[in-house]
Amino acid sequence: MTQVDFHFNAPDKWSYVCRLLRKASGQGKKVGVLANVEISDLLNQSLWNLNPSDFVTHCAASDSMEMLQHSSIIFSTDWAVLMGLSQLDVHLNLNDVPPSDFEGVSRLIEVVGPEDRDKTSARQRWKQYTQLGFNINRFDLASVNSATSGQ
Repeated sequence: MTQVDFHFNAPDKWSYVCRLLRKASGQGKKVGVLANVEISDLLNQSLWNLNPSDFVTHCAASDSMEMLQHSSIIFSTDWAVLMGLSQLDVHLNLNDVPPSDFEGVSRLIEVVGPEDRDKTSARQRWKQYTQLGFNINRFDLASVNSATSGQ
């Protein structure tokens, strides 16, 4: 059964995604990231701009087999391509619609920013995942941020 984790209210969505990818990589996880070309390019650049000590190996699914084997983060615009990569531990969906097939996907992460458009599409994805019977975890980053800022 696929576990879906929604991370809501990410104040700076792309910085949060980079931290999430860095954390997963540090835990030895391989993450498949489903995103359009524009978002993939943005994240690629953001990961290159991390502090050198925080470097995260990453590549596009269209890169060489050697690059794929040595990268902990793999970007693709095509879900079927990610599904063909058997070594992935986690999948991250950065599109407005859910992927079409979950066979073999044990964990899927969704990150939702504060924008109304992002929240609206997240509600639709949540509904679809619920209808599929997935176990959904909700992480409200606004409550985490307010709890830590009040200390």
